[in-house]
Amino acid sequence: MRIISGVYKGKNIIPPKTFNARPTTDFAKESLFNIISNNFNYPDINVLDLFSGSGNISYEFASRGCENITSVELDYNNFKFIIETKNKFNLTQIIVLKTDVFKILNTIKKKFDIIFADPPYKHTDIDKLPDLVFKNKLLNNNGWFILEHSKYYNFSKYQYFSDKRKYGNVNFSIFSNFG
Repeated sequence: MRIISGVYKGKNIIPPKTFNARPTTDFAKESLFNIISNNFNYPDINVLDLFSGSGNISYEFASRGCENITSVELDYNNFKFIIETKNKFNLTQIIVLKTDVFKILNTIKKKFDIIFADPPYKHTDIDKLPDLVFKNKLLNNNGWFILEHSKYYNFSKYQYFSDKRKYGNVNFSIFSNFG
């Protein structure tokens, strides 16, 4: 996996062979960030990256100039890898938290412009994530909640659903409160 654009464009991120996560593909990530780039000014936004895995999405936001990124990962080895990579590239704008996503969604008081979630595709509570984000009012006006998921989920009936994008086996459902 690599950083697609920005200051760290082309830098490879190589997790250890024992790594237990499914990073967003470069093709899907590049397509998603093209959409984000047309709607947000990176230096001005706060980002929450849930189920961070390798930290792939957080690094991409940081490389593009985002100054406020919170990365949440429960798995110790993944958490440790994100910290090591963050330090290697001196990405001081990324705060890494080792905690359960569902707990933090119910306790965090900060609001974000973009919340990105890439849970394991077989996670049993994926469909609860949009409700938690909006029930707890975690998005700023016109903010986006982007949920990566498999083809087996359809969120089009959710109240705040805005768009769905498909790139190979990667699906992104985008939700917004449109202030």
